[in-house]
Amino acid sequence: MLVEMQIKGLMLDPITNVPIVILRDADGQRVLPIFVGPAEANAIALQIENLAPPRPMTHDLLRDVVGALGVTVSRVIISDLKASTYYAYLELKQGSDVILVDARPSDALALAARTRAPIFVRQSVLEQEKSVDVSTDQADQDRLQRWLESLDPDDMGKYKM
Repeated sequence: MLVEMQIKGLMLDPITNVPIVILRDADGQRVLPIFVGPAEANAIALQIENLAPPRPMTHDLLRDVVGALGVTVSRVIISDLKASTYYAYLELKQGSDVILVDARPSDALALAARTRAPIFVRQSVLEQEKSVDVSTDQADQDRLQRWLESLDPDDMGKYKM
């Protein structure tokens, strides 16, 4: 089963200062944090803020190439979680053909933001999410888990690089 989610915002992990993309379902019942790199976070933040860089970024280029080839991004699916790493793919459509392309979640989310493609997460990923180890120090893991569980997505600020 797939759960549709939206990019709610970006923030920095208070422990590691690593950017986190926050996905939230339509009901606001589920929040999925995905740690991403600074470049990908910046690409997502620029799109969320509707800021256009003076020259196309990689995700803008990909959007333009996909469009020029007559292909649409029909959806992005966060499909798996293995060893604390999320996996995703793009579902592309060209006429009646469906093309699945393996992608890093951060790149898939940046492209989804640019193409307004819906984002889906497999139910099994949402069920595994609480078991993700993000630190080798148990105290940091516990502190981060409590912090993530206490997040109110409506209180998230804008991501700043």
